Amino acid sequence: MSHGKTLASEQSLLLLDKVRTICTQYPEVTESTDLFGHISFRVNDKPFVMMGEKDDIPTMSIKTAPSTQEFLLQQEDGNYSKTRYIGQHGWVSLRSVTDINWEEVKDLIEEGYGRTAPKRLLRALHHHEP
Repeated sequence: MSHGKTLASEQSLLLLDKVRTICTQYPEVTESTDLFGHISFRVNDKPFVMMGEKDDIPTMSIKTAPSTQEFLLQQEDGNYSKTRYIGQHGWVSLRSVTDINWEEVKDLIEEGYGRTAPKRLLRALHHHEP
């Protein structure tokens, strides 16, 4: 039984599709929906990207290194904030998903995967890079 709704707005579904394309290029990534309708991309059953929706506006949080989080939060006019409840673990949230720097977000997702994936997957991933 679901206590919340899953992503439903057109904007949320478009964002989800782009994020899914990025996340699923990494080995052993799974997609999961919790009881509140939040979607997470996980490796080894640990999330590195989480998405939700509030008032039909999509939300997205990414796991980063504490140093990356600090850098992102200090950017003037930056698009990132510390994620509620889990920000102390390096998570950042996008303030606006309408003006996304996709190259930056791809790098952050890769960092999140790298901080979450087991070493065996990271070794295999780096072994196959050109």
